[in-house]
Amino acid sequence: MNILLTRLDRVGDLVLSTPAIASVRRSWPNAHVTIVCSRYNAVVVERNPDLDAVIATDEIPATMGRRFRGRCDVAIALAPRTADFRLVGASRAPVRVGYTYVRRRLARLSARLYLSRLGISEADPDLSERDPSRPVRHEVDQVLDLVRLAGGTKTAHDLLLPIDDEDRAAVAAVPAGGITVHLAKRWFCQGSTFASVRLLVAELRRFGCPIVVTYGDDARAAALELRETGVVDALAGELAFARWAAVFEKSRLVLTVDTGATHVASAVRRPTVVLFEHRYFHLSSQEWSPYRVPSVCLRKPASDAAAGLAASRAAIVAAVGELLNESATSDRKR
Repeated sequence: MNILLTRLDRVGDLVLSTPAIASVRRSWPNAHVTIVCSRYNAVVVERNPDLDAVIATDEIPATMGRRFRGRCDVAIALAPRTADFRLVGASRAPVRVGYTYVRRRLARLSARLYLSRLGISEADPDLSERDPSRPVRHEVDQVLDLVRLAGGTKTAHDLLLPIDDEDRAAVAAVPAGGITVHLAKRWFCQGSTFASVRLLVAELRRFGCPIVVTYGDDARAAALELRETGVVDALAGELAFARWAAVFEKSRLVLTVDTGATHVASAVRRPTVVLFEHRYFHLSSQEWSPYRVPSVCLRKPASDAAAGLAASRAAIVAAVGELLNESATSDRKR
């Protein structure tokens, strides 16, 4: 049996798809399982033991999908995106599975052109804002539904992100047991500013933990400027993906805005504080919250007004203290 999986979007979403990938392997242990992903997110699965082949591509989805005609029995679009639907549809596998969101009516209609079985997610930002009590399942659980829809009968729930000793050795100089702050653009806009982040990091020093800052290309300048203020103990930036995960692994806690860092931290079982965007908070903080780790989800202020930024910093510091205390209590009980 040959199974084709696709996920062409973001790093964090592919991390959240690893339980579904493991569930495919457990449901069809003798199948040959191939995933097609983008060159950007392929780093997530290049060591995944549940896959037989990883194809990283920038090729037009339908063109790539045609390569699998007559060669696969089941094709699953792990992302609710037209690009993934087109790839799966072009494979012409007998079973072609995907999902979309409840109020994306046009997407639901067009998906029928490509898929033989369509799942419908309850996630919708406007409905969640109108009714904050409206439950939305985590993306992990929504993607797991696709495996069941395809006929799978075994379910795994753990996120999987292999890290080896070479990765750990490469970041040995990074202090262990610290608070790791992942910098990204969302720290510096719409309810958060660089000046506020600098004050926040300074306030985090009260906990007596090393402060480690990780960053990618988009936040390099900010990270270097932050280091110049003297509030950071170590920078760990522009690392290979698994080495970035290894930095998180040796931390006591990860603090981030809503980026893939949230899900990398969950994959290495680190307590996490996440600052989500003000808009659509009720949806985002459910669907993309830290997964199966101690966590606190907070909402950005609606503006950059000083009082709101100060209250946001206070809430973040309180959340960090809460999780550090929980972690210390858990360590004592062990």
